[in-house]
Amino acid sequence: MAQTNANLIWKIADLLRGPYQPNQYGDVILPFTILRRLDCILEPTKSEVLAEYKKISAKKVDPAVMLKAKFKLPFYNTSRWTFDALVGDPEGVADNLIDYIERFSPNVRDVFDGFRMIDLIGDLSKSDRLYLIVKEFAAVDLHPKVVTNHDMGYIFEELIRKFAESNNAQAGDHFTPREVIALMVDILFHTEDDVLTKPGTVRTIYDPAAGTGGMLSTAYDHLIEMNPKARPVLYGQDINPRSYAMCKSDMIIKGQDVDNIYLGDTLTDDGFRTKHFDFLLSNPPFGVAWNTQQKSVTDEYEQRGFAGRFGPGLPRVSDGSLLFLMHLVSKMQPVKGGEGGSRLAIVLNGSPLFTGGAGSGESNIRQWIIENDLLDAIIALPTDMFYNTGISTYIWILDNNKRPKRKGKVQLINAVDMYGKMRKSLGSKRKELRPKDIERICHLYDSFRNETGAERPAHSKVFKGEEFGYSTITVERPLQLRFTPNADKIEEVLTQKSIEKLKPGEQAAIRNALTGLVGWEWKQREEFIAELKDALRKAGLTKPSAPLVKTIWSTIGEHDDDAIIVTDSKGEPEPDPALRDTENVPLIDDIAEYFAREVVPHHPDSWIDPDKTKVGYEIPFTRHFYRYLPPRPLEEIQKDLRVLVGEIQVMLKEVGA
Repeated sequence: MAQTNANLIWKIADLLRGPYQPNQYGDVILPFTILRRLDCILEPTKSEVLAEYKKISAKKVDPAVMLKAKFKLPFYNTSRWTFDALVGDPEGVADNLIDYIERFSPNVRDVFDGFRMIDLIGDLSKSDRLYLIVKEFAAVDLHPKVVTNHDMGYIFEELIRKFAESNNAQAGDHFTPREVIALMVDILFHTEDDVLTKPGTVRTIYDPAAGTGGMLSTAYDHLIEMNPKARPVLYGQDINPRSYAMCKSDMIIKGQDVDNIYLGDTLTDDGFRTKHFDFLLSNPPFGVAWNTQQKSVTDEYEQRGFAGRFGPGLPRVSDGSLLFLMHLVSKMQPVKGGEGGSRLAIVLNGSPLFTGGAGSGESNIRQWIIENDLLDAIIALPTDMFYNTGISTYIWILDNNKRPKRKGKVQLINAVDMYGKMRKSLGSKRKELRPKDIERICHLYDSFRNETGAERPAHSKVFKGEEFGYSTITVERPLQLRFTPNADKIEEVLTQKSIEKLKPGEQAAIRNALTGLVGWEWKQREEFIAELKDALRKAGLTKPSAPLVKTIWSTIGEHDDDAIIVTDSKGEPEPDPALRDTENVPLIDDIAEYFAREVVPHHPDSWIDPDKTKVGYEIPFTRHFYRYLPPRPLEEIQKDLRVLVGEIQVMLKEVGA
């Protein structure tokens, strides 16, 4: 029934042929569908609302409070026009329709602002299509008694899908593949089946990058399917006015509170500052820079710390996806006495898994999430799953009240080979998750197995959280320099920036001093410095500065294992910056034992600088599922080559003939 009605509405788009391209049909069909639905919802109380509004206007009170309270509707319209009335006045349809839209309550009128409805009416009127469109929609019965909120939701989602398919260039910006959302929702609800099927269950669901509302709609549909008596309460926010309009329209159609959808930039303008939610899910933009929000986000980080959303750290400005993850974490319900808590699912690209070394913002964020036992699972999806990108993508599952068997653990699920090929590609999307793939992934999640992959490729592995952590140690080696001045070294000294700034006479004095040392060799720094200072004084620089002397000896000096180790004033070896190296030591290893085993045998004179040690976290997903495939036998390769060479020779003979 819903599919039939969706096709019936979309068929109206045939009237747009000529002035509009197929990828523009959705710009007309979607706003008129929501307008017609609202028209049908308000029709039974239309005359009463107008009469009441007339009384209220005389009293000069806020009509929103009075009308909503009396008629039990979250929105209202004070225009005398309806679709039936609009059809009765063909000549004035444009002006009348504008009046109708402008007299909606503000919490609905902004939907039509997002669709740029006034401009659309003008365009349709100029192309002589406006009246035809209004007349066709007036004939579509979308009254709640005929089409339930549930069925209307399916109709609107189907129209959005058709719009996305006809506009591949924008599909990825507005539409997450439905089967990906289905997997996210299945995993989110997986551990709460018993609770969610109880009558009257109320659960809040939130998406901070809601787009057209696809994730919220799928979560809603799934929960209603599990429990028809459940009461999902949906919340969403989006920065794009048009996406916001589509999302809010879908929520209105589902009978949700229209004030639960917010227009604004989630990173700088949190529309639900004091709220927490039961389930959270999102597909934020991949690899999008947040430089325009940088000041606001940085101010919150520096001024509020962990009292704000970004306490663990800030990622590099080139990718803000981890900011959305931290925002979602801040919206999780607190756990009290072992009860409550939230689960969240977010789609990310590969970068947040490993970008940034120890001490970086990304590493600090991963560390905070894992050490607070929030990360539950990561699922690697097949490539070519999304409309606007073919890159590898991952679903992160977070839970702040894990089941006992999952506490302190993180599960990695490799689902890259679980897909079906689409008969027709949509943009970059060439693969899809089939129902059996989703069922298999959910089974892997539920079984919580740690597969070794010894006999067949592993698809599930379970780790302790600390197994993703490491200490980056700084390995120092002693400064041992040999000083052998020569013509090339003298020219290198004279091209140093600090020396190029000296007067010509001073530069000449340095050249003369060093030329006098050519042919000599020193393996002890202090001896060379003493000879250097003496040569500089004889050349005319009576008081050579310490920075000048350091520039010369550090340029001329070359490492020599046989040279005398340079020591500081305390007699401790000075480190050689050129030989400085770092090692990543797993947190589960003892640093001293690792150093003795892996470093000392190669460099017995090395040591660790403890002041430079940093803790980092990364999730090398691909490495954990790497499976070595031995190369084909050489005989097979040679056999194939001989066959190919023969085919090429035959083709060359044909060309020659």
